[in-house]
Amino acid sequence: MNDSTNLTELSFTVSGHVSRPCAEVYEAVADPEQLSRYFTTGGARGRLEAGAEVTWDFHDFPGAFPVSVIEAQPSRRIVIEWAGTATASENGRTTTTFEFEPVDDGTRTLVTITESAWLPTPDGATNAFGNCQGWTGMLAALKVWVEHGINLRAGFYK
Repeated sequence: MNDSTNLTELSFTVSGHVSRPCAEVYEAVADPEQLSRYFTTGGARGRLEAGAEVTWDFHDFPGAFPVSVIEAQPSRRIVIEWAGTATASENGRTTTTFEFEPVDDGTRTLVTITESAWLPTPDGATNAFGNCQGWTGMLAALKVWVEHGINLRAGFYK
């Protein structure tokens, strides 16, 4: 970055490998029943399908909130939007993209999560860093759930 570059928004990317094929890993994110077993501790309502408005709830961070599914390409990609504070978008929402890439002849999946649209301000940075922590935790919980059937989040935050 040089002096002539203006930072207009913050974004982050986290990624990790899951030792299962893309279709299985994708389903663990798209299927509300599975998502509720390792991530949305208060429950997920609605499948992540393009055009859907679903609800995610977290017992450890109370309050169900709506999630809009912008795009869903089975086994490959999911794009969601949800409300945030200190966002750079005109609609006050952030965009989160999940990408599922086959590796090792399709026996493993590289999951990449990118979230964008945070203001380059102290509040925007605080929210972005908090969500980066959350998505990193989600990736770890996803891996342990899909590979071993263990809910890593149970009792983790409270």
